[in-house]
Amino acid sequence: MRRGIVPRAWAWFNTSRRRLKLSDVEQVETHALRALKRGGNVFYRYRTSVRGKGAELAFASGGEEYRRMIHSLFAVLPENVLDNRSIELRDYLKEPKETLMKAEFAQIPSVDVLEDSIGELQKPARSKGASHNAEDLEKADYLRQLGNELRLSGYLLQALETFRRALVITPRNAWLLFDFARCLYSFAGSERNPKMEKKALAALRLAEKRAGDDGELLARLGEIYFQYGDWDRAQKAFQKALDKAGQNFRSVRGLAEIALRDGKIAHVIHHFSAANRVAETPALRRWTQNESEYFARLNDDEDYMDLEISRVNLLDTLERSKRTTLKIAFLGFPMIIFGLTVFDDLVANIGWAVSSVALLIWIGLIISRNLLSSRIPLDFDDED
Repeated sequence: MRRGIVPRAWAWFNTSRRRLKLSDVEQVETHALRALKRGGNVFYRYRTSVRGKGAELAFASGGEEYRRMIHSLFAVLPENVLDNRSIELRDYLKEPKETLMKAEFAQIPSVDVLEDSIGELQKPARSKGASHNAEDLEKADYLRQLGNELRLSGYLLQALETFRRALVITPRNAWLLFDFARCLYSFAGSERNPKMEKKALAALRLAEKRAGDDGELLARLGEIYFQYGDWDRAQKAFQKALDKAGQNFRSVRGLAEIALRDGKIAHVIHHFSAANRVAETPALRRWTQNESEYFARLNDDEDYMDLEISRVNLLDTLERSKRTTLKIAFLGFPMIIFGLTVFDDLVANIGWAVSSVALLIWIGLIISRNLLSSRIPLDFDDED
C-alpha cells in the first residue's frame, strides 16, 4: 500500500489503486540504473514494480526503507512471481557499510589495489583439483554470498575478486559461475568493454554446460540470456530446462515471451496455457489464463487485433508527446528566472505561459494514456 498525502493525491489524479493484496500479486520486476561510477565502484538505483489485478505500484531505492520493503515483501511472495533481479535483491541486498566490513574481515583487497589486476579478475584462477571437505565448501558458499552482496551494492571489482577466490575452491560450481558471469557482465557494461562482455557470456555458457539437471538454474540462465538479447540461447536454455527437469513455470513463461517476440501467436497461447497448468498460486493462474485468452482473441479476430495495434501505437505516440511537452515546460523556467532577475515582466510572462500550457497538455496526455493503458475487453463486439 502507498501511504501519505502525495500518493493519495496522485492515485486520485491518476485513477490508480494504492492497495494490492499480497495474494493478488502477479509479477514483480526490478530494473537497475547506473546512477554513479567512481573508480571500480558503480552505484545503482533500483526501481521495483509490483503488479496484480490491473494495478501497479512502483518503488525506488534510496535507503533503509527500500531494503526493509524488499526483505519484508519478497520473502512472502512465491519465487515464480519474482524476476531474476528481484530474487537477487531478496537474497543478497544488504547495507553497504556492513557489506564492506565483511569484505574487510574476509581480507578482500580494496578497489585501489584491485584496479591494477583487472585482467586477472576476468577469469577464475585455475585449481589443481576441487576440494570436497566441509570446511572449504562452507567457505566457498560464504564467499559466493559475499560476492553477490558486493555486486548488488556496486563494489564490482571486490565482488569479482571474491567470486574468483570461491571458484578456486569449487571451480565446477554452476551457480557460482552464473553469479561470476553476471558480475563480470555488469562490470563490462560500466567499462563499455565488448571483449569483457564476451568473456562474461562465455562464463554463462560454461555455467549452462555444468548445470546438469538443475532446471531452476537453466530457467534462470534462459531469463538472463533473454535480458541480454541472446534470444536463440535463451530458447535453448528454457527448452533444456523442460527436457531435464520437466515442465516448470519459469521455463514455459520464458518460451511464451520468446514466441511473442517472434510473432508466433499460436505458440504464445500454447505456452501460456502450459504455464497456467503448472502455476502454483491463484494469482499466477489468473494472469496466465488472461494472457492465454487475450492472445487467443488476437489470433482469432482480425478486427480486434487491428484495434489493439491502433491502441498500442497511440500509447507510444502519447508517451513521446509526454516527454516532448515536459521538455518544453522546463525550457520555460530559464525565461521565468531571467525575467524575474532583470525585472522584465514580458519575458517572465512568456516563460510562465509556455510552462503552464505545456504542463496542462502534459497532464492531459497522462489522463489520456491512463484511459488507453488497459486492453480492450475480450467481450468487446465491433458492430461497425
